[in-house]
Amino acid sequence: MDLGFLPRLPIELSHAALFGALVVFGLAAGEALRRYAALPRITGYALAGAAVGPQGLALISDDMLFDLRLLVDLSVGLIVFELGFRLDLKWLRANRWLLVTAVAEALFSFGAIFGALLLFEFRPVLAAMAAAIGTATSPAIVMLMVHDLRAQGQVTERLLLFTAVNSVFAYVLLTLLLPFLHFEHQAGWEQAVLHPLYLLWGSLVAGWLACILMLRLAAWLGKSEERQFVLMVSMVVISVGLAHALKLSVSLTLITLGVLARNLDRGYAVLPVHFGHGSQLFFVILFVLVGASLEFSAFTVAAAAPVAAFIVLRFLGKAVALAAFGPLSGLRPSGAGLLAVALLPLSGSAVVMVRDTTTLYPSFGRELAAVVLSAVVILELIGPLATQFALRRAREAHPDG
Repeated sequence: MDLGFLPRLPIELSHAALFGALVVFGLAAGEALRRYAALPRITGYALAGAAVGPQGLALISDDMLFDLRLLVDLSVGLIVFELGFRLDLKWLRANRWLLVTAVAEALFSFGAIFGALLLFEFRPVLAAMAAAIGTATSPAIVMLMVHDLRAQGQVTERLLLFTAVNSVFAYVLLTLLLPFLHFEHQAGWEQAVLHPLYLLWGSLVAGWLACILMLRLAAWLGKSEERQFVLMVSMVVISVGLAHALKLSVSLTLITLGVLARNLDRGYAVLPVHFGHGSQLFFVILFVLVGASLEFSAFTVAAAAPVAAFIVLRFLGKAVALAAFGPLSGLRPSGAGLLAVALLPLSGSAVVMVRDTTTLYPSFGRELAAVVLSAVVILELIGPLATQFALRRAREAHPDG
C-alpha cells in the first residue's frame, strides 16, 4: 500500500510552526509568572525565550534568530514610534528644567559608566561605546509596564519622557563615536567621517519624510481610528524596510517619525496612538526573541567586576542627576529616587547595537559584548521588577482599571 501521502518521520516543523509555538510558550510563561508569582509578564517572556534559545534547549538556532531579526526590528519600531509620539516638545519648552534634568540623567550615567570602565583599563573608545549603549533605558520594558499597570502620574510621565530622551542620546552618541572606532581600526578618513554622517542624517531625514507622508495621508483619511491604525502600522513597516534597505538606524528613524508626528501635526490630523491588542503581540514577540538572544556565555570571572560597576554606577549616575535637578523641574523629592529605580532596565536594543558593531569589527564587537551583553542579561531580568516596584511604590499603578 502506498503511504507516500503521509509525512516523513521524524516530523520536521517549519520555522513558522516553531516560531508560533515559541510565542504561545512565551505568552503562557508570562501569564503564569504574573498569576502565581506576582512577577511582570516580561520576565516570563524573556525566560521562555532563553529556555528554548541557543543558550538553552537550542530548539531555536542562531540562524533562525537571524532570519527573525526583521520581526524584532518591527516590534522595536512600533514601540519606539509610540514612545516618540508621547514626547511633547511643548512640555519641554514650558519647563526648561525638565529638559535639563533629562539630559543630565543621560550625561551623568554615561560619565559614570565611562569613568568606571577606564579605571578597569578599558580603551577609551571601547569604554565610551559601552557607556553610550548603557545610557538608554529600555523603551519596550517601560512601555509594557506602563500598559500592564495602567500607570498614570508624575513619575510615569517623566519615566516615558526620560526614556525617550536617553534613547535618542544613546543612538546619537553611539553614531558620533563611530569615527573614533574607524580610526582605531585604521580605516580611511572617508569611511570614518562619511559613515556616521550618513547614518545620523539619513535616519533623521528618513523619519522626517515618513512623517510628512503620514501627516498628509492622515489628513486625507480623516479621523477614523480603524483607518489611522492601518496607516500608522503601515508607515512603521515602510520605515523599518526603508531603514534596512538604506542601512540606516531603525530605532533613530522610528523615534524621529514618532516625535515629529506628534509635534509637527498642527492640524491634529493624527489621532493619539493606540495599538491595542496588536502592540501586545509585538511585545511578546520582542521579549521572547530577545530572551532567546541572551548570551549567558558572556559571563566570565574576568568580566564580573566591570559588569557590576557598569550596573551600579549606571544607576547612581541617573539617581544623582535626578536628585540634583529633578526638584527644579517640579519632581517631588521622593519621586526622584523612584524614577531612578524605574529607569533601571537596559535597552534590549543593546543586543542589536553590539551585533552591528561586531559586523563592522568582529574583535572589537566581542570585547564590547563581554561587558554589555552580561549587563543586558542581568537588567533584562531584574529591570521589569524594578520598574514595577517603582510605579507601585509611587502609587501610580492601577492594574485593575
